[in-house]
Amino acid sequence: MSTSSRYPFTAIVGQDDLRLALLLNAVSPAVGGVLVRGEKGTAKSTAVRALAALLPAVRTVEGCRFSCDPAAPDPGCPDGPHPADGPGGERAARMVELPVGASEDRLVGALDIERALAEGVKAFEPGLLADAHRGILYVDEVNLLHDHLIDLLLDAAAMGASYVEREGVSVRHAARFLLVGTMNPEEGELRPQLLDRFGLTVEVAASREPGQRVEVVRRRLAFEDDPAAFAGRWADEEAGLRERVAAARALLPQVRLGDGALRRIAAVCAAFEVDGMRGDLVMARTATALAAWAGRTEVAVEDVRQAALLALPHRRRRNPFDAPGLDEEKLDEVLRDAAADDPEDEPPTPPEGQAPEDPDGGDDDGRGPDGGGGRQPDPGDGAGDGSGGLPPQRTEDSGAPAPEDAPEALTGAEPGDSGGGSPRPASAEQRAVAAGEPFRTKVLSVPGLGAGAAGRRSRARTEHGRTTGATRPEGVLTKLHLTATVRAAAPHQRARGRSGRGLVVRRDDLRQATREGREGNLVLFVVDASGSMAARKRMGAVKGAVLSLLLDAYQRRDKVGLVTFRGREAEVALPPTSSVDAAAARLQALPTGGRTPLAAGLLKAHDVLRVERLRDATRRPLLVVVTDGRATGGPEPVALAARAARLHAAEATASVVVDCETGPVRLGLAGELARELRGTAVTLDELRAEALTGLVKDVTDHPRARRAA
Repeated sequence: MSTSSRYPFTAIVGQDDLRLALLLNAVSPAVGGVLVRGEKGTAKSTAVRALAALLPAVRTVEGCRFSCDPAAPDPGCPDGPHPADGPGGERAARMVELPVGASEDRLVGALDIERALAEGVKAFEPGLLADAHRGILYVDEVNLLHDHLIDLLLDAAAMGASYVEREGVSVRHAARFLLVGTMNPEEGELRPQLLDRFGLTVEVAASREPGQRVEVVRRRLAFEDDPAAFAGRWADEEAGLRERVAAARALLPQVRLGDGALRRIAAVCAAFEVDGMRGDLVMARTATALAAWAGRTEVAVEDVRQAALLALPHRRRRNPFDAPGLDEEKLDEVLRDAAADDPEDEPPTPPEGQAPEDPDGGDDDGRGPDGGGGRQPDPGDGAGDGSGGLPPQRTEDSGAPAPEDAPEALTGAEPGDSGGGSPRPASAEQRAVAAGEPFRTKVLSVPGLGAGAAGRRSRARTEHGRTTGATRPEGVLTKLHLTATVRAAAPHQRARGRSGRGLVVRRDDLRQATREGREGNLVLFVVDASGSMAARKRMGAVKGAVLSLLLDAYQRRDKVGLVTFRGREAEVALPPTSSVDAAAARLQALPTGGRTPLAAGLLKAHDVLRVERLRDATRRPLLVVVTDGRATGGPEPVALAARAARLHAAEATASVVVDCETGPVRLGLAGELARELRGTAVTLDELRAEALTGLVKDVTDHPRARRAA
């Protein structure tokens, strides 16, 4: 992308924390990259793509496809060996984009197995990791990246090198890059292992200030009308910021991180229960970069505070459904306590509104839109107030959890609950009750062998896993089955004129290994929210069970959907999505009451699954119906529910009925529903993984079992 067609970094309106985090990584790549979380349309991708223009040029060995530095060439470079201080050139820093749907070979490179076996040469085509070496690797929608690509990124980020191995033939090259990812949390969260690899994280949201929104639109339209002219108007600002980045890089080795600052960093990480030591290291590097960015040679208290706000929010999460963030009042308290132990250390935090990276302590009266064409305030200015632009935690429109001490006004009881009587008004409903404590659940899976997206739930044919056989390759060979290849080539050696010790291998002899691993599924929850569930005060336990299943789905990389039914109809509370935490939020806010239109819930689920099969035919569904099995409302509700269940059975949809019936007298209606679905029924107690563990222990401890042992 040419400079004139790239939106200028300094023309971005607002988003101070995002720009500051990116600039700190430009100053010190050791900070470890940035994860940008936020809603769509908030300039996430624009800012990342504009950053590349601010990075210093890269000197490379002439002709090297792996961007080796002439002053210190990689001794293991596949294009080497390169002589020290050999001829070199200079190029602009690259920003390489990794598509979500990229293949493994596109990421790490491809090795020609046929030439490796037949000719003994390592013919290697570099991948995106080689292109990104000494530059930026950008992953848009990083939370949607496939697990096997995430594993490769983790390995490269940890070792600073990429390894490509095919049956004993391997190639290694350096791969040190600035990892930048953007994501919309509504589409799903990241695996904790990859989340921790990002040095900094920022939350971005669109401004609610009309004047700022007007300026965003004005500048964007001006850029689209004439990109070259728009970039020219910001050329001086871009050049000035580029010079400041270079100056901060030059100053960075001189910045002193004192013992007092280190003690503050350790105190903050300990107070927020940060796992491991990576948080401490990232905070130290970030605080040092902040001091260099401000033109200082000593790390101050405000640097430590700002570093904590950028480096710790994504490291202190304990539950996938908790919103990331940092309690700033607690942070200030920890810093004050640490200062009390070190009275002779750095000066106190500056007054509110003064930017920590502004060494002159200037105000920011000039912040905001300049009417177009004026000089944009420096991206570093005003970013030290610690706010981070974090939006308040969003609440759902469907309601909010009721206080624990709220009266449980029972409404919408059904005639079927007591065998007769007058029903209460169906329009009344009970407020949402809080979910019970989540627990580790029994593993629910789809029977058979699938071929869906990589995950951790059901058996499937995948690119990774244990080898189960071999086939002729279709297209590019990715996983060689060496034994099968040798068996296929062996009978033809004499006819091919083999005279030496090597094996004569041709393309037709190559065999692709078939592997079996695990796939992610579409787990569609159909939750009974009628009065019969609320009447026995079970909704808290039911929500806790579904929340536990959602947590299990998050860990197994499933898509989830939520259908609820009560009153007279069913509704799709959440269309199938990778955002498990969104499903948890909808569940928490779910009110109860009214009749039990079980048939409507099953029919709505059938419609959802029909559409999803058209969108993604390889992702197999798992239907989880959470109900006591009652069906009321309308003519012949029980017969209609049975017919709806048989629709799912006819399409061989794997299903589990979570039986929520309690009490000494049970009707067994959920079991009958499971039989109509040709699925499995489990009780709330049987859903707990601990129940299985206890069962095994009871059998093992039986006297007959001990005698047999």
